[in-house]
Amino acid sequence: MVYATITNLSEVLLWSATGTAPIQTFSSSLSQPYGLFITNDGSLYVDNGAINHQVNQWLWNGTSLVTVKNVNNTCFALFIDINDTLYCSIYLEHKVIKVSLHNSSSIFIIAAGNGIFGSTPYMLNSPKGIFVNEYFNLYVADYGNNRIQLFQFGQLNGTTIAGNETIETIPLNGPTGIILDADNHLFIVDSNNNRIIASDSTGFQCLAGCSGIQGSGSDQLNQPQSISFDSYGNIFVTDMNNNRIQKFLLASNSCGKFNSFPG
Repeated sequence: MVYATITNLSEVLLWSATGTAPIQTFSSSLSQPYGLFITNDGSLYVDNGAINHQVNQWLWNGTSLVTVKNVNNTCFALFIDINDTLYCSIYLEHKVIKVSLHNSSSIFIIAAGNGIFGSTPYMLNSPKGIFVNEYFNLYVADYGNNRIQLFQFGQLNGTTIAGNETIETIPLNGPTGIILDADNHLFIVDSNNNRIIASDSTGFQCLAGCSGIQGSGSDQLNQPQSISFDSYGNIFVTDMNNNRIQKFLLASNSCGKFNSFPG
């Protein structure tokens, strides 16, 4: 299944993996949702922070949203780690926060950033996409600083692993999404460069939108925002200004085929 938030319509849409028309719409009590996360049991967690100041959950086969945690602002991205800790990137407050889902309290603690925009190792500037690996290390798409920051578990000082400040890496312009595969290769949404890049044993390479020119062709993107894998390793990208979701069927030596899902 493919899920996407439609922020301006205050909806979450659901498509089948091969269909182009949505098969279900979630809209109850949502207001300008951004981030979402699907757990292994099919539960949907969605940002509802802009006006309602909540993170909500829609249980699989449920009929309505329930409030999971209260938040002060929009969560651009959500992530739930293997210990059921919920992470929220608040780009308007320049920080990433976290709280255990097993804790009845809605008191979040800082996972990265100090709430003031900046470029030092302990600061962020409009963080967007986030990812937490099995070792509880936090990866942040630090949009305003044009970099990817890695925060080792328990550390508030980050290390730049991709972006303009690092040597022998790749320049970024407004990264909005970050994800790792099973081999710990980075996949980055380089939004203002209209492309998707990835790391491998030789460094970084471009996978999609490699001209860097915004467009609506099957090999182009226009301000992509987020990225996700399916269980087969195919990549889904929210292609914001084209109002679509792009599916990239990865082959061992190429980007393969391109499919579009209107969004």
